[in-house]
Amino acid sequence: MSGTLAAAVVRGRARAEVRSGPGSRSAVNGGLTVTRPRRVVENSDYAGFVGRVLRAHGRRVAAGDVEALVDLLALAEETDRAVGEAVAGLRRSGYSWAEIASRIGVTRQAAQQRWGSAPVDGFREVVR
Repeated sequence: MSGTLAAAVVRGRARAEVRSGPGSRSAVNGGLTVTRPRRVVENSDYAGFVGRVLRAHGRRVAAGDVEALVDLLALAEETDRAVGEAVAGLRRSGYSWAEIASRIGVTRQAAQQRWGSAPVDGFREVVR
């Protein structure tokens, strides 16, 4: 569906409208809409938040929610994929294995063995 999504209040009820075309305008009342500056979240703050959420999920499983164990393991797998994607992106940006390894406290060889088979620019890197 193309066009823009606009919210409108009709008789006290919110409804969404899709408007398209160069002359269309939003039905949202600008005077009543609060414009907030976008809050910049630092990476370390965001990582801290995610860590707290994961620890809370672990405590929930530990308290007896055995069904949530599968979800927690899926999050661990997703984290591994995200780290691999991040390392591949750093490599595409020109970071060396030594630079990446120094940030995470392992040797260059250890980092390359762990993530060296990740695709870089669509090709798999050859680990030597």
